[in-house]
Amino acid sequence: MKKIQTTCNYCSLGCNLDFYVEGEPGAERIARINPAKEYPVNRGFACIKGLSLDRQISERRSPLPLIRNDRGLRETASWDAAFKHTAQRIREIQGKYGAEGFAAISTGQLTLEEMALLGHIGRNCLKINVDGNTRLCMATSVAAHKQAFGFDAPPYTLADLEYSDTIILIGANPVVAHPIIWDRIRFSPMPHKLIVIDPRRSETARNADEWYGLKPKSDLTFLYALANLLIEKGWIDAAYIEKHTEGFSEFKAAVRSFTPQYAAEITGISGERLLALAETIRRGKAVSCWWTMGVNQGYEAVRTAQAIIAIALMTGNMGRPGTGANSITGQIDAMGSRLFSNTAGLYGGGDFDNPKRRGAVARALQCEESLLALKPTIPYNAIVENINAGKIKGLWILCTNPRHSWANNETFRTAAENLELFIVQDIYGDTDSAELSTVFLPVVPGIKKEGTMINTERRLSALRPVLPKSGEEKNDMEVLLGIGGALGLEKEVSLWRTPKGVFNLMKECSRGMPCDITGVDYDGLAGSKGVQWPCPQGASGLAEERRLYEDGVYYTPSGKAKFIFEQPLANPLPQSEDFPLYLNTGRGTVGQWHTQTRTREVAYVADVSIKKAHAAISPGLAAAKGVNENDVIEITSSNGQRARFYARIDSGLDDAQVFAPIHYIETNKLTLSVYDSYSKEPSYKYAPVSVQKVAEGGRL
Repeated sequence: MKKIQTTCNYCSLGCNLDFYVEGEPGAERIARINPAKEYPVNRGFACIKGLSLDRQISERRSPLPLIRNDRGLRETASWDAAFKHTAQRIREIQGKYGAEGFAAISTGQLTLEEMALLGHIGRNCLKINVDGNTRLCMATSVAAHKQAFGFDAPPYTLADLEYSDTIILIGANPVVAHPIIWDRIRFSPMPHKLIVIDPRRSETARNADEWYGLKPKSDLTFLYALANLLIEKGWIDAAYIEKHTEGFSEFKAAVRSFTPQYAAEITGISGERLLALAETIRRGKAVSCWWTMGVNQGYEAVRTAQAIIAIALMTGNMGRPGTGANSITGQIDAMGSRLFSNTAGLYGGGDFDNPKRRGAVARALQCEESLLALKPTIPYNAIVENINAGKIKGLWILCTNPRHSWANNETFRTAAENLELFIVQDIYGDTDSAELSTVFLPVVPGIKKEGTMINTERRLSALRPVLPKSGEEKNDMEVLLGIGGALGLEKEVSLWRTPKGVFNLMKECSRGMPCDITGVDYDGLAGSKGVQWPCPQGASGLAEERRLYEDGVYYTPSGKAKFIFEQPLANPLPQSEDFPLYLNTGRGTVGQWHTQTRTREVAYVADVSIKKAHAAISPGLAAAKGVNENDVIEITSSNGQRARFYARIDSGLDDAQVFAPIHYIETNKLTLSVYDSYSKEPSYKYAPVSVQKVAEGGRL
C-alpha cells in the first residue's frame, strides 16, 4: 500500500491529506484517506469534503469530448477532433468579431500552473480577455490590499488565530464555510473573546461571546463610527500611526461626523454597544480582525475592507502574533489565480504598462516583450455584458458553473444562448453550464492531477496524483496544450509542457516581487509542510508559519500603509414598498460546496442536505405571512425574477431578512447585477425582495 500526500482542492485552507492506495498498476484504488498530521494548516483534522475526495470518480463524467451538431444534439468526438474543431471555431470567431470577440473565465479550482498556461494562451497569444471566478469572491480583498499595502499581500498566518486574545469576525461564518479555521478558534490555547459582526445570527454568531447584528449594508458606517470612537477616546497607537502609516489625519477628519448616535440610526447598533466594542479592542493585547464574503460581496466592499484595515493600523494591531486585518479566501487556489493568472496584473504582480516589469517577465518567459498582454482583462461582469451586447460571440469556461453561480444568473443563461461558441471544460458534463455548451471538454478531478496551489495564508502546497488517469482521460493542462497545439502555438508553449516547467517559469516571474518564490523547489513541495511566500532564492531558516509587516514596512512607494476611505454610498437599490424585505445569501452546510456538482457525489452530504431549494425567514415574518415550516414560498426580487423555495423558520433572522443558501440555482436567480466600483465583485449579500406563501407543505 502506498501513501501519497496531496492537497484538498476545495476551500482556501488547502488542507493536506494522506491517501493510502492499493492494487496493481491499472487497478489502483483508494483504501483510506487520513488528514496529514504534521501539515501546519489542518494538523490531523479535515472536514467531510476533503475526506470524501475519493467519491469524485463518477459515471457522470464522460472520458471523451462532446460537440453539439447542427440538430442541437451533443455527439461524442475524439480528442484530436475536438481540439481541431475548437481551435477552428476560435479562429473563426476572432476573424469575424476581432480578437476580443472571444473570452474565457477560469476558476480558483485550477492549479497555479494551469491558470498560468491559460493566461499565456489566452492573454498573451490570443489577446483575449480572461477573468476568473475569483472575481466573485476575492477581487475586493485584492483591491483593498493593493491600495492600502501596495501589493495583494494578506499579512497573516493561520496560527495568528491561536495567538489572538480578541478575534473579530466580520461577514465570516467559519463554522460552516471554513471548519478548520473554526477548530483553530474553538481549541485555541489562548483565552480569547470572540466577536461576530453579521446581519444574521449565523452558526458562528451563535457560538460567539458577542454578536453585533447590524442592519444590511451598514458595515461601513459601523466601522467608521467605531474608528471615530477609538480616535476620540485616544485608544490608538500614535507611535505606530506616525512611523508606519500615511493619510491618518485625513481619515480622522473624514470619520469625525460618524458619531455613535448617527451610527445607531443607520446600523441599529446602540452607542453603548459600540463603546463596549471599542473598549474590548482597547483592552486586547493582540486583536485580529478577519473578514470574508460578507464583506467582499457588496457594492462598497473595497472601502469596507479598508475600514477594517484602518482599525488594525490605528490600534497597532499589525505585524505582531495574533493581530492583523486578515481576509479569508474562498477557493483553494484563489491566491494562485490572483498572482499568476496573467489577468489583472502580469505574472507575479505588477502593471501591464510598467516597462521594467514587462521586461522582467519577458526575460523570465524567454519571449519577446511584444508577446505579452498589453492591458488588464475586462472583468467578469463586463464579459457577460459584452456577450449580451453582441460584442463577444465565443466563451471558454474552465471548471466553474456561471449559469448557476453568476449574480442575477438569468443574464448568464441569456448570454449562453447568444454565443456562437460556448466551450465548457469541467469534471462533469451535466452541470447547468455544461448542458448549454456547444463543446464540452471533460477533465479529471484533482486526485488525478499534478501541480501547485497557494492557500489563504500564502502557503504553496503540492497537488500530486493519487490515482493515474485511465484510457482517454485528460487533465486540464493536457486539454490546454491540445487546444494550443491545434491553434498553431507549438513554439509559444514549448516551455510550458509540464507542471514543473510552468512552475519554474512562474518562479522566475516572481523574482524580486513581494510574492517571490524563487527559493521554492517544486519537487521539494511533495510530502512537505508547504512554504509561505515570500521565499526568495537563498532563503534559509524560514519559519513554517510567517506573517508579513513584522518590521512595519509595506509595499507602497513610501513603505507606509495607507488609510483609504470615502463617504458611504447610497444603496443603489434600497428596500421599497413593493420590495420591503432583503435577501441575504451564504453557505448552507459544511458538506455543501458552491453549486454542488462535486459534493453531490458524497452520500453522507447528500443524505443530510436538503435536496430542494429552501430559504429561511424569521418567526415574526412567518407569522405575518401565515407560513409554517416546509410551506412553499415565492420570493420576488427587484431584478424582475422570482423563484420558489421551501420555507425554514430561523430565529437568527430579523423580520426584514430572508436567507437562502448559494447551493441552489434559484438563489442567484434573485441576486442583483450590482458591483463594487473598484473590484467589480458582485453584491451577492443584498437584494430587495418580497415574499408570498403559495402552498402549504406542498411541492415546488
